Amino acid sequence: IEGGVGEIKIDSPATTGSAAKTGKVTLKTTEMETIYDLGQKMIESLQKEKVQAGDVIAIDKASGRISKLGRSFARSRDYDAMGPATKFVQCPEGELQKRKEVVHVVTLHEIDVINSRSQGFLALFAGDTGEIRSEVREQIDGKVAEWREEGKADIVPGVLFIDEVHMLDIECFSFLNRALENDLAPIVVVATNRGITKIRGTNYKSPHGIPIDLLDRLLIIQTKPYSEEELRLIIDIRCEEEDVEMSDDAKELLTKIGTETSLRYAMQLITSSYLIAKRRKAAEVDIEDVSKSYSLFVDVKRSTQFLIEYQDQYMFNEIKASEVQPMES
Repeated sequence: IEGGVGEIKIDSPATTGSAAKTGKVTLKTTEMETIYDLGQKMIESLQKEKVQAGDVIAIDKASGRISKLGRSFARSRDYDAMGPATKFVQCPEGELQKRKEVVHVVTLHEIDVINSRSQGFLALFAGDTGEIRSEVREQIDGKVAEWREEGKADIVPGVLFIDEVHMLDIECFSFLNRALENDLAPIVVVATNRGITKIRGTNYKSPHGIPIDLLDRLLIIQTKPYSEEELRLIIDIRCEEEDVEMSDDAKELLTKIGTETSLRYAMQLITSSYLIAKRRKAAEVDIEDVSKSYSLFVDVKRSTQFLIEYQDQYMFNEIKASEVQPMES
């Protein structure tokens, strides 16, 4: 039931005995007006929500819950004292009683937890979900499939992102293989930077350290190095996110550094260059700030070259000069 409150009458008993309060409320839309008798609980709900004439309310017939939607525009010119947070809404149109469809978004895990034990709903808040039996999962999956056929529920697949997937062992890959065959399985996205390497837990080598049978289920996306234009755009965005004012020449130098070394190293120089410029009280980061930061903090390639040149001066050196291979940028 949804409408504007025209009038509220509440009759309190004269004596403080067992007699309950009674009352009437007039609800109206743009097309009709109806008077409803109020019981004790409805009167308490109206008083709790501080409903008065001119408000627009919604009553859930199933639970008896009253929601105050706002103040009617018809009362916007009243001289009553109203705060700045007062919300004005249009008076509802059509019938007073309307059928509304309520959508609840829950995960399958939450349904499993609620049905796995007597106090399952409280376990969601406590975090102690415990072990969920396979029988419970099968029953829930069957019920969800039934709801889907009846049109009562829609399945929105989730996304599971696994970074550094080569760190998983053969048992984890076996579990993933089985889980992906489920009808309710989420969309799985994995990422790795390994070439042909050993699968953890075995002595077998495989592309990216992933078993061949799992690779066959995946769509492999090819990646390419960033171009100079893309590097410059990323540096511009990074400077904006970190609120760093930087000259175009300094950005060009950072782009060149990122091309020769790595993008991560170039992005880390943004903060250090900003601190150097701040120390000399400059309004923006210039080339000299980036150059000084570049000289203070070395990248992986220069650090490796330094170790090769002075390896005899370090303790526990295990690499011989003849075994050193030149690194590619």
